[in-house]
Amino acid sequence: MQSAHPRRWSALAVIALAQFMVIMDTSIIGVALPEIQTDLGFSPEDLSWVFNAYVVAFGGLLLLGGRLSDLLGAKRIFTAGWAILAAGSLAAGLAETTGVEIAARAAQGAGAALIAPSALTLLMMLFGGNPKELTKAFAVYGAAAPAGGTAGVFLGGVITEWISWPWVFYVNIPIALLVLAVTPVLMPSAAARRGSIDVAGALTATAGLALTVFGIVRAPEEGWGSAATLLAIAGGLLLLGLFLALQGSRREPLMRLSILRTPNLAAANLAQLLLGAAWIPMWFFLNLYLQQVLGFGAFEGGAALLPMTVAIMVLMVVVAPRVMNRFGFKAPVVGGMLLLAAGMAVLALVRADGSFVVDVLPASLIAAAGMALAFIPSLGTAISSAKPEEGGLASGIVNTSYQVGSALGLAAMTAVATSQGADRIGDLGALTDGYSAAFLGAAGIAVAGALLAAALLRVATPAVAGSDTTSDDELPVAA
Repeated sequence: MQSAHPRRWSALAVIALAQFMVIMDTSIIGVALPEIQTDLGFSPEDLSWVFNAYVVAFGGLLLLGGRLSDLLGAKRIFTAGWAILAAGSLAAGLAETTGVEIAARAAQGAGAALIAPSALTLLMMLFGGNPKELTKAFAVYGAAAPAGGTAGVFLGGVITEWISWPWVFYVNIPIALLVLAVTPVLMPSAAARRGSIDVAGALTATAGLALTVFGIVRAPEEGWGSAATLLAIAGGLLLLGLFLALQGSRREPLMRLSILRTPNLAAANLAQLLLGAAWIPMWFFLNLYLQQVLGFGAFEGGAALLPMTVAIMVLMVVVAPRVMNRFGFKAPVVGGMLLLAAGMAVLALVRADGSFVVDVLPASLIAAAGMALAFIPSLGTAISSAKPEEGGLASGIVNTSYQVGSALGLAAMTAVATSQGADRIGDLGALTDGYSAAFLGAAGIAVAGALLAAALLRVATPAVAGSDTTSDDELPVAA
């Protein structure tokens, strides 16, 4: 049996930092968008691509990142991803035109697409041989995601208000340099393996996702029945279908489709996709409600989300592992998504003349509890179900599921919110109606996720009744 890595807990801190940073970069620009729009001359329609360029490149290239991690070694790809993220951050801060800004944000997303799957592969290399330590490691890793999302809002407000918007990008650079310095010492190495890289698969997946998101985002302005909307969405779906066809015909595809037949892997990824599709719109519109309806400033808005972030981190690290040890993985996923839906249903009751203590805080804590319970077991199941040699692929798939869900969920709920008045800046009643509709729609996504998880996740039956004291459906660890 291979001995435990002596620096595995220090390495886990760096891996959690990686997850924190790649998620933070999706949110840190939110408060800075008005100043970016003014300085670079973005139109209202194009401004969303400062966010979408990162998410689309991130989600679309994650499978490629996972494949490269398996072939070239997770440590090498982790290092390359940080170097690309730092370069993209520098370019985004220095950008003087809209085109350069969007391209730089896409480069940041490409770097994140290398970091995220290789980080999860490194986590499995460090802790995969010890189920108890693996559950704790997943809890720490999982807590870093919501922490990064809320910290991005908070730091974005601080930086924009007291320094200047380019520093929302520059903040990545010293952290990247620190990670690049410690990675050679802390992270385990793996020999490179022979194999081909499916470039066509990566291009069709990224382009398909980008075109689909573009069509959904522009639908409120162009009209859902317009030729532009229908062509964009149809073209995106066609490219995604071509991606699947390529994967089925290639000898060494980017994503071996048969991996989805691994017990519980597809169901756990579906749960992650719907978690992203529900959580990210809730977080996005909650931030807008705080600032545009309740009148919070950039700093106040970020600070208001801290209770939710602290709750998620504590629940993920302390409570979720114990719940999993007691009830297995299926019950927390189903119960957590229902609790998340309940929190968002309460948020849908927000008022134009509401308050943070009454309208936001209780509901956000309920939603946080649901997210904390559902995220860790679904993530762990999606990763641990795969073979060790396909850890990078499994990591890429689950990260892709969450990011694609985030992009599509946010695009869809933006369309819902806009149709109910969320584009009428200054009209507090209309804004509240729009945000309420988005919260209710996201709650519906979470309910759908709970129902599908209940139907599709399979609980293993012990070979010998009473042979051990662990739960029947504890996280599987590939041998």
